[in-house]
Amino acid sequence: MDTRKLKYFLAVVDHGGFGRAAEHLLIAQPSLSQTIAGLEKELGVPLFHRIGRRAVLSEAGKELVGPARLVMRDLDAAQSAVQALQGMRSGRLDIITMPSPGVEPLTSMIAGFARMHPSVRLNVVAAFTPEEVIESVRSGSTEIGLAGSPTPIRVAGVQVLELGRQPLILIVNPQADTFNPGTAIQREDLGGHRLIASQRGSLMRWLVDDALAHGVDVEIVAEVAHRTSILPLVLAGVGHAVLPSSWAPLAHTSGLRTLLIEPVSYLDVAIVSRKEDLTPAARAFLKVAEAHAQVSPDQ
Repeated sequence: MDTRKLKYFLAVVDHGGFGRAAEHLLIAQPSLSQTIAGLEKELGVPLFHRIGRRAVLSEAGKELVGPARLVMRDLDAAQSAVQALQGMRSGRLDIITMPSPGVEPLTSMIAGFARMHPSVRLNVVAAFTPEEVIESVRSGSTEIGLAGSPTPIRVAGVQVLELGRQPLILIVNPQADTFNPGTAIQREDLGGHRLIASQRGSLMRWLVDDALAHGVDVEIVAEVAHRTSILPLVLAGVGHAVLPSSWAPLAHTSGLRTLLIEPVSYLDVAIVSRKEDLTPAARAFLKVAEAHAQVSPDQ
């Protein structure tokens, strides 16, 4: 088995079929099919079920995805280590992030990293739960993960760097701002207001549901999975929104008022990474993250 076959295998996985994978790899589809057939022959098991034009992973194929990604990641690490002898002049870093940490502190860390290593290309993908982030890092799909959790992240098998705590705030609908002057409100003050809520399972949605459970008369006017839609909805006057404080600078830039919600609930933000065999780009990014954690107080 050689790395070229693993690369072709992962291309079929990532692009959902042989046709698109062949286009991505800039090879003829029959050549790709022949290579995958050779890999299946070496392993003695089918890796895909061909259903029309679709290629669906077999059970054996599903088992191979994680180890194949690790092999390719380790190959990249070896190549990058050699390149590092002449300075980090190129490379790629794959990052996975949940929405709120993806606003901050990821923006600041990417800005600092890009200034020091402008030739390294960053690829940032999305996740919605800490479990997704951890699994992506463990499997080798990404090297760096940013996650937010109601409690500090403690998990075996990965390295965890705590970055700070983000208190939950209310981003105020300017068309329904009947709150008293000041910088904070009590949860009871949400009574009688319309809220745009995050999806169930998030800390922000928990706060809203907890208020409802304690008799606060809150109306959920919209439930939104994609947080990038929330600020525009607030600006449009649909309702207020509960979000971590990482969203406050964007809200203020948009002319929106924010209020701390008391008693305060915090989103603990951390970076997770593999404990070893990181590429030079990943190690350099972690240094940026460590510096950020040292100088940035809890938000």
